[in-house]
Amino acid sequence: MSLLGNGAMVVWCDSTAPDDHDDWHSHEHLSERLSVPGFRRGRRGVATDGEPRYVVIYEVDDLSVLTSQPYLDRLNNPTPWTRRSLPTLRNVNRSLCSVTASFGSGIGTHLLTINLAPEPERATDLKNWLVNETLPGLSTRAGVVGASLLECDRIASQVDTEEKRQREAPDAIADWILLIEGYDPSSIQSLTQTDLSPARLAGFGGSTDHTACYHVSHILTDRDVASQ
Repeated sequence: MSLLGNGAMVVWCDSTAPDDHDDWHSHEHLSERLSVPGFRRGRRGVATDGEPRYVVIYEVDDLSVLTSQPYLDRLNNPTPWTRRSLPTLRNVNRSLCSVTASFGSGIGTHLLTINLAPEPERATDLKNWLVNETLPGLSTRAGVVGASLLECDRIASQVDTEEKRQREAPDAIADWILLIEGYDPSSIQSLTQTDLSPARLAGFGGSTDHTACYHVSHILTDRDVASQ
């Protein structure tokens, strides 16, 4: 299993103050989030192809962690630095997800993210094709170390919080997310022309509304926070 838990939060965004954003995220926000019970690992990536500039992934024990009281307490009591940083965010997509399937081991230095919207009448066939036929093989390809399918929970993602009210506009929410990670960026990116191309996914009933590649710039785990 590539991801550490059965739940995940994936956030994409831009920032009008990227230097301060990175300083805030690395030196306060990641450790604050990873100190919440049930948060296992967090990482930030910077776009190498596509947009927006950032992707942030938090792996959690399960989806309930992301609606738990300890986490909501953080969201409703942002720190001064967080209050200063959140209004600079743009094009935010914040999606709270269950991990449907995750293959591989460890983490990669490069990420491919694909937001996937299934045709309702073909969702089961699309999921079976991804989980049983496609993602397991991708995770063992040269240059690739992990392949995961996440299904987003719209109700959980829409919970109102003080942090949301600090942002300029409402968050977008994905339907399904494909996360492919590895150590060779060309191997990761080439999948958008082959196994996970828009045409290939459409053939099984999935439309792609966002695809981007990212270089992972910072990773933190709950053990790192506990040892501080």
